[in-house]
Amino acid sequence: MKLGTTALVLAGLCLAASLLWSGPASAQNEGPTGKPDQVHDQRFTEFERVPGKTRTRRNPLENDPDAEAAGKKLFEQHCAECHGMAAVGGKKAPSLRAEEVRRATPGALFWILTNGVVRKGMPVWSKLPEPQRWQIVTYLKSLGQQPPEAKP
Repeated sequence: MKLGTTALVLAGLCLAASLLWSGPASAQNEGPTGKPDQVHDQRFTEFERVPGKTRTRRNPLENDPDAEAAGKKLFEQHCAECHGMAAVGGKKAPSLRAEEVRRATPGALFWILTNGVVRKGMPVWSKLPEPQRWQIVTYLKSLGQQPPEAKP
């Protein structure tokens, strides 16, 4: 076998091995219903970067009866421009009612809110006082997957 042919065969084997290892690029994870999870994609890869110690951090306001309402007001002031008033997402940012956000720990949400996702357009909110960031986290954890029903 010539050197050029050997290189082509080796490259083909490497390509085949990588496809077997990672699966097809368009594969979707199955959701809880056994159907493809349409929400799972690259928008939420930042959750993988949250440090372990931060991920397990508890929300100090989780039992505060006023935190959710305060968080909603803060969300409307600071987040709704990109994520939409009902947090269903828009052209600038993803839905915060997605399964990845619902499964995220309060500590992970707090970390993302604090550090932003600057390369994807989300600003850093570390200058927002910590209690206010926890109020937004409280509000986000209160959201269901589906947007609220519009009343006629």
